[in-house]
Amino acid sequence: MIVNKKSIYTSSLIIDFLLINISFFVSYLISSSFDTNFNNNLPFLLLLIINFVWFFYTNSSEFYEEFLIRPFPIQIYNVFKLSAVISIFNILFLFIIKQQLLSRNFIIINGIIVFLTISIRSIVFKAALRTLRSKGKSIRNLLIIGANKIGFKFKEVITSHPEYGHRFIGFINGEKETEDVLGTYSELDEVLKRKNVEDVVIALHSDSGVNLDEIVSICNENAVKIHVIPDYFKFLSGRFQISSVSNLPVITIREEPLNEFIKRFLKRVFDIMFSFLVIVFVISWFLPLLSLLIRLDSSGSAFFIQERFGMKREPFKCIKFRTLAFNKKSSIEFEPIVKKDPRVTRIGKILRKTNLDELPQFLNVLKGDMSVVGPRPLTKAVDAVYQKAYKDVKMRYNVRPGLTGWSQINGLRGEVAGEEENKQHIKEKMKFDLWYIENWSMKFDIQIILITIWQMVRGDTKGF
Repeated sequence: MIVNKKSIYTSSLIIDFLLINISFFVSYLISSSFDTNFNNNLPFLLLLIINFVWFFYTNSSEFYEEFLIRPFPIQIYNVFKLSAVISIFNILFLFIIKQQLLSRNFIIINGIIVFLTISIRSIVFKAALRTLRSKGKSIRNLLIIGANKIGFKFKEVITSHPEYGHRFIGFINGEKETEDVLGTYSELDEVLKRKNVEDVVIALHSDSGVNLDEIVSICNENAVKIHVIPDYFKFLSGRFQISSVSNLPVITIREEPLNEFIKRFLKRVFDIMFSFLVIVFVISWFLPLLSLLIRLDSSGSAFFIQERFGMKREPFKCIKFRTLAFNKKSSIEFEPIVKKDPRVTRIGKILRKTNLDELPQFLNVLKGDMSVVGPRPLTKAVDAVYQKAYKDVKMRYNVRPGLTGWSQINGLRGEVAGEEENKQHIKEKMKFDLWYIENWSMKFDIQIILITIWQMVRGDTKGF
């Protein structure tokens, strides 16, 4: 429910259409001789094909969907794919006509110009729109009906994403429990008029006892746009499936893509190829250097090997760079590492901040114990804590654990001090892990890897 979503889509479409065509002509003029520039109609046929390819590719791949909320590295990755697709069709066209119409330079130059122009357009467009909305333009006032867990969660989403174009006004609830509650259900009409509300989100539980028809009627009388968050998710996961067996409707509570053999095979092939490249081109020279720095900083081995649970809860030896002061006494009790933990060494702080302490685990990936992307592997002690905090924790063992994951890039890394605080932290982390398992795709894995790399470069891994 992004404000002016269709207008944003249309504007992006028109601007990119112009940029694609300008990029073609600039590339053609640079790479071709002046005599051949206007004496052949085939280049214009190719341009027409490129326009069709661009239009159908951007629509089929949802290139412009949720443009404002995609992380920067994912936007650049999508632009790169678009320029690669255009380059491939340029090559195919030249191969089919079997004429020396355009040089190889054209294909390279066109691909680079398309990538640069569309990337710059995305950055400038997003920055300009955020500036406008920060000045109060193109903003709609939003009221949430239901000051409950659903309502608070939606408020958090809206307030943390101003690019959606909504200004949170407050709640309507049965009782005025907090400052954000502007009135009770009976005062809805007065609040809508007084606060100039333009959008209402109904986030009521099914057993709230509130007359939904009356609420909708009051909103319609005030010409307010209504959005409803259904309360079925307490029974179903975010990815349920409806099918039929002998004309009987069947609802599958959780659908896991990696139950399919071909998808597990593709993920494993990717893991092998990616980990092999990292081991050859990064770990082969970086590991000895980092090992030396760790040994110089504190006594003990440069590596920390620990038994953790893998897929189907099978134990394996997980290897990582040591970040804590060496201690011969091993404790089986759960001792979370917190901010300013005195056990963390100087080099360990850097490793944990950049996630480089996990680098040796590419060996675990190559061996098959882990995947590049997945829920983080747990030790026996930590697993016991998870079992108490979240009864469905075993579902995370349906896939291989990963070096990075959906919960990690969203700031849910490690554990926190305090029993109750850690329970809430675990529950939040589990929601992200299960969402990843239910929504897995190769594209999703690549996005998580790119965001992880981007966070490592920025030192924004939420590590300590």
